[in-house]
Amino acid sequence: MNISKRRLLQSAAALSLPGAALKALAAGASGASTGINSGAWPTKPIRLLVGFPRESAPDIAARTIAAPLSASLGQQVFVENKPGASGNIAADEVAKSRDDHTIGVLINGNMTIAKLLNPAMPFDPETDFAPVGLIGTTPLVFVTSSRATGSSPQEVLQWIRQISSDGRYGTPGSGTVGHLGMELLKMHAMQAGIFAKHQPFGSNPQVLEALLASKIDMALLPPGLVLPHLRSGKLKLVGVTSPERSPLAENLPTLREAGVYGAETEIWTALAGPATMGDAVSTKLNAALTKVLQSPAVAETFIKSGWQPRAGAPVDLARRIRKDTAKLGGVIAVRGIKEG
Repeated sequence: MNISKRRLLQSAAALSLPGAALKALAAGASGASTGINSGAWPTKPIRLLVGFPRESAPDIAARTIAAPLSASLGQQVFVENKPGASGNIAADEVAKSRDDHTIGVLINGNMTIAKLLNPAMPFDPETDFAPVGLIGTTPLVFVTSSRATGSSPQEVLQWIRQISSDGRYGTPGSGTVGHLGMELLKMHAMQAGIFAKHQPFGSNPQVLEALLASKIDMALLPPGLVLPHLRSGKLKLVGVTSPERSPLAENLPTLREAGVYGAETEIWTALAGPATMGDAVSTKLNAALTKVLQSPAVAETFIKSGWQPRAGAPVDLARRIRKDTAKLGGVIAVRGIKEG
């Protein structure tokens, strides 16, 4: 569709898009991108860069969508793993690519707060990416060790209040979603009375191990890690961090249902290109992605691997980036958090 550059810029402003989306739209309209019109693209195989190892959650998401995207787009879509720096090595390569055939399967940390946590980051999430579309989301589960008293979420929360600042919460490291999510709980849900202190570990499995041994008192952890231990009674539940109940957590209650408000957060993964990607290309890629995510077979694989498929337009992802950057950026600024 031929739309003037002026109209694109006006539309972006009206939608309050972040700089990345605005820049991408402007580049596409002006012809500055190497991008080809939506009818011609793609003209060669597409690289899906993943900043995490094989069998990681983002990798599984990428490999689940790669083959059906290939069928839809008429070109091979292959996954390339470039792990390191919490996914930021791959994100930087995506930001600097200029061929419209290098796409990132990125997590929310790469696309929102990377530079807030580390000012030396070589890319800027706000200006260096063109959002294509959300792929999937997952909540975290707020759990405590079995030494917590009570059985209902409200009773467990009361125990957390009682231990006050003597409590310890574990995370896989400074600046992770588990860390920022817990500090968000402490900042924006003060009525919850959570004053536990941070204890970083190297990974979520290490956090779980410490929690099961009662070496720490609480944590925000992925559903797949904690569900077996909730069933056995080895952990106790406060709630999930998503705005609504999640099929990934077998209908566990939300934090809101436990009386904790303002602390909703999710882990998510999305497709993004460099900011120079033309609008026609991102629109065509988004349409293919949306079709793939509507497949029952893809949805089933996602659920089994810990993702809830979430389709949406580029502007929807742009809004989510803006919202999450503001929310978690506020936590980073107030608490003075740096990358671990």
